This record gives sequence, structure tokens and C-alpha cells, in this order.
Amino acid sequence: MTQSTMVTLKGITWGHTRGLVPMVATAQRFSETHPGTDITWVKRSLQEFGDYPLAKLAESYDLLVFDHPFVGHAAKHRLLLPLDEHIGPDFLSEQEQNSVGESYPSYFYDGHHWALAIDAATPVSCWRPDLLRRMNARAPETWEELLDLAKRGLVVFPSVPVDGLMNLYMFCCALNEAPFSRAEALIDPEVGAKALTMLRGLVTLCSPEILLWNPIATYEAMASRNDFVYCPFAYGYSNYARQGYSANRLEFGDLPRIGKDARGRSTLGGAGLAISSSSKHREMALAYACFVASPECQRTLYVQSGGQPGHRSAWTDDEPNRITNNFFRNTLPALDRAYLRPRYDGYVGFQDSAGLVVHEFLKSGGNPGAVIQELQRLYLSSRRDWNVSPA
Repeated sequence: MTQSTMVTLKGITWGHTRGLVPMVATAQRFSETHPGTDITWVKRSLQEFGDYPLAKLAESYDLLVFDHPFVGHAAKHRLLLPLDEHIGPDFLSEQEQNSVGESYPSYFYDGHHWALAIDAATPVSCWRPDLLRRMNARAPETWEELLDLAKRGLVVFPSVPVDGLMNLYMFCCALNEAPFSRAEALIDPEVGAKALTMLRGLVTLCSPEILLWNPIATYEAMASRNDFVYCPFAYGYSNYARQGYSANRLEFGDLPRIGKDARGRSTLGGAGLAISSSSKHREMALAYACFVASPECQRTLYVQSGGQPGHRSAWTDDEPNRITNNFFRNTLPALDRAYLRPRYDGYVGFQDSAGLVVHEFLKSGGNPGAVIQELQRLYLSSRRDWNVSPA
């Protein structure tokens, strides 16, 4: 194979073991079985993963790992290949039937499928089992138990702007109203104000450090320090449940009850693998994407390399659960009931602005009703220019 006939694909993902290492491992193996193909992956920060313009990335990369709230923008501007026009229906049907929660449908928008759900996540709980044993305690199951532990300074959870907003969605769901349920209203003002008040009440019982922490920073602190015992909700990272990954192994489980009713319903995350519409090597990129998303790869090479698969078979398989102390089985119920955010073109801008408003309230307090009014204003503004439903 000469240099001139070499097929080179460039991909971009986010800079954590879960985001980068499985892509490098699958790229290496795919290149070995497809001589003449070279796939290189670069990384961006978790913050950039959540808000860097997808259009810019699609200009420079063949393969993109991205978050599903961008899908409306991608669909409107045709930044990505509509996979349903290039991948056979049998493959996509199998992916749909083995979705983890709504991971697969989260990438379907405007009549097309824009990415394969290779990664699945939602906020779940975690704890330091060694510290709980030392305290002769257990992970909280109820809101009251959570507050009791938080009053002792032992609870942390990520509260940077985007995570604060996702937590607000979760608290609204706990009060029996999912955000964006009605076209013209973000949330019932009374429900929103109550959810904000509950959330800030919990924040004030925790170290102010959490206002600077995303999920990765939260897990790193819990794994390396001995002053934090329990996290009630943070986007799960199976890496911290694996032996030898961090100084102290974390254990993961379902969400506690928020309020008096059922277990919490957190906001779906995860990541999809898409192909830029500007790629000059579409066929090879499609072949690689299908390889990564295949059930065999997902439950073996992908998860063994630190990935957190999007295929259900990997979540129920014995080996991925063995190496993660049952992370996948224990947290799967939370993923299956997770709340799906809107994906309309304009939502990501709303999310960025709304997160800052919520973060300021969590940090400084104020009038929760006024905060909900400002979020409502931002929501209507985000929709006005595009005249779309909050799907």
C-alpha cells in the first residue's frame, strides 16, 4: 500500500480515559484488520465537549464523538451524514433494540439518525465503600438519609453550571413535572422554584468546592481524599469502579429517592459517534463506526479499554460487570428511566446561559421565582429564532 492510497481518518473525542482510550484502541484494531487505513484521535476538554461549536469540528474531522443536545443543530445545517441513508436497516434495528435507555433515539432527529450511541451515561450515585464500612453506615436510600449525611459534611456532587442545570431538571422530575413538557413553558413556576430551593438547600450543606467541580473532578476528589463519603448524583464513570484506576475504588448504584416518592430520574448524557458530511472517506468511516458500535466490540475491546458502552449487551454481560464491580448492572435502572433533554437547534445556547443563572443562585442564593422567570425568558428566546417545538 503506497502512501498515496493510504486512507487517513481524523477523529475528535473528549479528554478522559472513558472518552479517548477506547477510540484509540478500536482505531488501532480496525487499522490492523483494514490495511492501508490510519485513524488518529485527538481530545478536547469535557467543557469543550459540551459547548464547542459542532460546525467547527465537522470542518476538520471525519469522526466526531459528541453529545446528543447538538443533534438538532447538526440536522438543520447537515453537518453530519444521515446514517440511515448509509447503514443497513438491520444494523440500525439491532442498535435500537439494544439501546441503553433512550441513548439510541437521542440521536434521531428530523427524520434521520445522526450518530451511533457508543457511550451511555446518566447521573447515578457512588460512594467510598471503605469509608462507609469504617463508619458502620450505608449509602443513603432516602432524601432524609441524604440530608443527614450531608449535614455531617460527607456529601459532594458536581455543581458547575451545566451540572447544576441538569440537577435542576432532575429535581423537577422528582416533583412530577419534566421540564419542557409544554411548548411555551420551561417548567411550572411553582415546581421550578421548589426544585431550586431543594437543590440549593443540599448545596449549602456541602463543601463550596463542589461549585467548581464537574463529574470527573468530583470522582477524583472522592477517590483521592478521605473526607467525602457519598455522591448522590453525578454522570457515571465506570473507570472509577475498576481496580487500580484510582487510589481508592468507588462503588456505584442507583439514585436515592429525591423527595418522598420513587428514586430520582436524572438527565441522560452519553456520547454518539458521527461522521462529518465533509469527510472524503465516508465508506471507511462508516465501516469503522459500525465496528465500534457492534455488540461484540462494545462488550469486549471497547469496555476493556476503559469505555462505557452504549450497547445494552455490554451492560448485562458478566465480564464488563466483573471488572467494574457490577457498575453496569447496578446503574442500568437509572439509565433506563433517564430524562431526555430537548435537542432543537438553539437548545445548547439556552443550556449554556441557563446553567450560569442556576449556578449563581446555587452559589449566592436569591429569589427562586425570579430565577425561574429568567430561565423562562432564555428558553423562549432560544426558540423564537427557529420556531421549533421543544423536541
